[in-house]
Amino acid sequence: MRLHELAPQKGSKKRPRRLGRGISAGQGASAGKGMRGQKSRSGRGPRPGFEGGQMPLYRRLPKLKHFTVINRKRYTTINVKALASLPPNTEVTLESLMEAGIITANKGELKILGDGELNVALKVKAAAFTASARSKIEAAGGSCEVVTAKNS
Repeated sequence: MRLHELAPQKGSKKRPRRLGRGISAGQGASAGKGMRGQKSRSGRGPRPGFEGGQMPLYRRLPKLKHFTVINRKRYTTINVKALASLPPNTEVTLESLMEAGIITANKGELKILGDGELNVALKVKAAAFTASARSKIEAAGGSCEVVTAKNS
């Protein structure tokens, strides 16, 4: 078999409709496009979103900067440098930090952020850790444990 011998299978190709070539062709005069108007002409129709001169929907709606997350997770955040003042082998929880006066307000579960240095080994129990905070706590000889709130 050669390249010039290739042909589509018999009956697989259908000839195109010949539009606007008289009534005997079956699609004469308006070529099946109805009467007159923008959508019956050759070329592209109106652009997407065009509403015939009426102010289109995408221009009527207000342009919002962002949408708020409905059930946003709120954390009480603290940096690693604030934990450096604690004595070695202390168990760090949200309650223990409130008692020590390091955190003054409970805004949700505890999250440890990685700003600063830590040279004290601590047992930290929090809902979330950033990657840098986890590495700094473990490098100082401490441990990180992820705990969830009891009321959730």
